[in-house]
Amino acid sequence: MTPGNLNILLSLYMMVPIPAGMSWKMRGNENLYVFSRIDFLLGGIKRVGNDMCNKLLKKDLKNRHIQMIAIGGAIGVGLFYGSADAIKTGGPAIILAYLIGGLFIFFIMRALGELAVDEPNSGSFSAYATRYLGNFAGFFSGWTYWFQATATIMAELTAMGIYVQFWLPQFPKWVTALIFLFILIAVNLVGVKAYGEFEFWFALVKVVAIICMIIFGMLIVLFGFNNAGQSVGFSNIWSNGGFFANGFKGFVLSFVFVSFAFGGVELIGITAGEARNPGESIPKAINDVFWRILIFYVGSVVVMLALYPWNKIGVAGSPFVLVFSKVGIPAAASVINFVILTAALSGMNSALYINGRMLYSLALNNNAPGVFGKLNKSGVPYVGTLFSTAVALIAVILNYFIPEKFFTYISSVTTIAILTAWGTILVTQLKFRRKKTREGGKIDFKMPFYPFSSYITIIYLLIIVITMAFLPAARVALYIAPVWVLAMVGIYKLLHSEQSKLSYVNSK
Repeated sequence: MTPGNLNILLSLYMMVPIPAGMSWKMRGNENLYVFSRIDFLLGGIKRVGNDMCNKLLKKDLKNRHIQMIAIGGAIGVGLFYGSADAIKTGGPAIILAYLIGGLFIFFIMRALGELAVDEPNSGSFSAYATRYLGNFAGFFSGWTYWFQATATIMAELTAMGIYVQFWLPQFPKWVTALIFLFILIAVNLVGVKAYGEFEFWFALVKVVAIICMIIFGMLIVLFGFNNAGQSVGFSNIWSNGGFFANGFKGFVLSFVFVSFAFGGVELIGITAGEARNPGESIPKAINDVFWRILIFYVGSVVVMLALYPWNKIGVAGSPFVLVFSKVGIPAAASVINFVILTAALSGMNSALYINGRMLYSLALNNNAPGVFGKLNKSGVPYVGTLFSTAVALIAVILNYFIPEKFFTYISSVTTIAILTAWGTILVTQLKFRRKKTREGGKIDFKMPFYPFSSYITIIYLLIIVITMAFLPAARVALYIAPVWVLAMVGIYKLLHSEQSKLSYVNSK
């Protein structure tokens, strides 16, 4: 903390009056007077300190950055590869699943928007949870989300070498990983504006690829483009076992794939702390979420299912490769590989950004070592970014020595992190709204259909958790979840017991 910030806090401290009914004699001595004032100030100090430190971050994300970051957060590698698993499970009914899932994601984002517009904070839901649900809620949600972002870096580092070897089979995978990693670290350390600029172009590549796929695909479906003038039509959607080809069970199970395909949309809440005009850019980005899902997910899946029988999709690689090949685009596999590589770079770029900001926020709330609260001259929490990268690198190296199953367990924590983030957002929004209503405060960006929308979305998330038990690939996350929670409880108690001891020693 700078001397100037310390002076502000001391001034606030001196402004706190002695509570009525208390006297110097009752206090006993100067130390008791000091600590009584600090106790009386505790709630206000934490809020002022957080707001003041968040102002040290640079507000350099423009509206166009925010809009494309929101789009990029909703579109990941999962759409280009993972959509095949979703279609295999749900059949053509996956179209309806994406529509319903998209609606609930919209409610989650509106709940986050209500909080973010009222108080833009780089700690996002972790910082809000600390304030409205308690210190442990902020600790648990923040560190769990940090772990998820670090695991994303691990996964992307491992995969990037494979993507590049598609063109350069002999090029070492570890060299590819290091080159891209150092580039993105440099981007993130230069400043938030550089991050936003790179993310803008990464997202644009994904958007252009999806729009081209939808347009060319619809030309084949409706007009027989590159198909001897014979329109394909939409009959494939219902002529191979019907719309609910895998029954109601398959339809319900597909929601697990659908929901986690949207993991990353909550990133928009973290960017609010560094947005130039969050009151305008955040609501616009969030309100467009549902329409983006409708166009990018539902539109692309409708085209895939119209062109090919649902049970043939994903048999020979990415569904997008099938569509581009049918259109007649040369080197379709290379085009999609480039888009997937871009999506991976986007995912790692955002993970590095998330890690720095989340550790920064945790440090401000005494839920992480204070060193993570340091900023460089560009206003970037560089210690958290570099620390997280080092952890991810060590994990990637260990990948060669530790059984693969161990990393399956680590990856399952990312599932827990997404559910934790979304659940925390909804519960915090409920507590926030009640407090604002009680105090008669103004809310600029209200959650629609409150409180029904909040409660029904929480129920939806609980149904997803139950459904995971019926999918072997997702079930492991349910086994790991209790272990992770107990580990977090233990670390939290250890961390805060040590802080209590230090506070006691310092006060003597």
